[in-house]
Amino acid sequence: MDKILILDFGSQVTQLIARRVREAGAYCEIHPFNRTDEQIKAFAPKGIILSGSPASTTEDGSPRAPQAVWDLGMPVLAICYGQQTLCMQLGGLVESGHTREFGKAELQITESCALFEGLWPAGSKQQVWMSHGDRVTKIPEGFKVVATSSGAPFAFIANDERKIYATQFHPEVVHTLDGAKLLGNFVHTICGVGADWSMKAFRETEIAKIRAQVGEGKVICGLSGGVDSSVAAVLIHEAIGEQLTCIFVDTGLMREGEGEEVVTLFRQHYNIPLVHVQAQDMFLKALAGVSDPETKRKTIGKLFIDVFEAEARKIGGAGFLAQGTLYPDVIESVSFTGGPSVTIKSHHNVGGLPERMNMKLVEPLRELFKDEVRKLGHELGLPDAFVSRHPFPGPGLAIRVLSDITEEKLAILRKADVVYLDEIRKAGLYDEIWQAFAVLLPVRTVGVMGDGRSYDYVLGLRAVTSVDGMTAESYAFDHAFLAKVATRIINEVRGVNRVVYDVTSKPPGTIEWE
Repeated sequence: MDKILILDFGSQVTQLIARRVREAGAYCEIHPFNRTDEQIKAFAPKGIILSGSPASTTEDGSPRAPQAVWDLGMPVLAICYGQQTLCMQLGGLVESGHTREFGKAELQITESCALFEGLWPAGSKQQVWMSHGDRVTKIPEGFKVVATSSGAPFAFIANDERKIYATQFHPEVVHTLDGAKLLGNFVHTICGVGADWSMKAFRETEIAKIRAQVGEGKVICGLSGGVDSSVAAVLIHEAIGEQLTCIFVDTGLMREGEGEEVVTLFRQHYNIPLVHVQAQDMFLKALAGVSDPETKRKTIGKLFIDVFEAEARKIGGAGFLAQGTLYPDVIESVSFTGGPSVTIKSHHNVGGLPERMNMKLVEPLRELFKDEVRKLGHELGLPDAFVSRHPFPGPGLAIRVLSDITEEKLAILRKADVVYLDEIRKAGLYDEIWQAFAVLLPVRTVGVMGDGRSYDYVLGLRAVTSVDGMTAESYAFDHAFLAKVATRIINEVRGVNRVVYDVTSKPPGTIEWE
């Protein structure tokens, strides 16, 4: 399969480059910028994209592209910092101290080039997104300027003979209006990669990989009840059948009825061997009196591994552990300087897998983004209501109760969640929202309900739009909808007498109320 290599210099939006390439129907991977020449040759890409970076090429020790990028003779697209390091490495010049450009800018197309074919004719003007403080002041020999902006006289340079292109703006962000088409031109027209990346193709390829990796061995999969681990389990079962056993540790921290849904789906619909561990009392006891969210996470993670490991020993003979690790987890576990972090994120193995488990990982989703996992779930025939439901954190409701955990508080939160999501579905908004949930605040207020006074909890509601959860914006409900939801919750959920709606956004790297 033809593929594109994206070399990451640390930009916050590198993942968007990969998403746009995948959307163009081509397979790609993000690797740290400091891959060796041998590693790049072994990957055998049909083209290379260099990302942006928070670094400055004018500083000593700033990142540079491997020499193989320029020596292998393959197409290259260099973006922002990528353009700057290209110029520095090939004989151009970059300087600091000039006018900076951040935000929307007007690009003037001054000359045609192969990458612009059928998209941006000479003389046209295009809206793009700039984010740079340094700028190129001299371009390498063999390149020509094909576009400019008010703050970047070398906004786009091209060498059609070598198929190397470099842009100061970011085509991967939505604010560059035809940026996705430009990346599509690079993938298809310049690199000659076909649009053959699909979930059907991925499914067939991954099944073959699983069979080759596992052979006659046994695999244990830890089901969280979420989409990722469920899709991974169904895919693995399709590959190796009865060699897979799933363990579902019911922590008692899931949404209303979800534990039963998981058991029914896997035992009755797919006939997948499933061990259902009812550990609700154990988790509640471990969480008694714990209010700090990070302590909750670590407590749940450690106990989950202990329970899971005990059940795995009962099964015996399994040499492989399956996880629903996604591509963002893999990317985020590697710093932009190329060093792996302490652990790769996964649903429950907070702190990493214990070495004593002595099992090899099977991670069939590690090349996929969240929305691609949903597409694979549909391809595998999982029910739409299951695949399309809003994501749910591994620690579950424990981190949506912003105080110590009790059965009463969990019951309040479950009932409120049911009402909230029911109204969202009735309004036809469920699929427009990436995630919506209720949060029990550590506040109780005095209120008058009917002829009596109440002293009950304040409940918070949250709803956001997002693609993959890296960033998010609050969903703009109208006041009438929120009033209806609040009235139902007050009437139907005992223990709540105030409802508030959170309208803050989620910038990269933060998790609010989770």
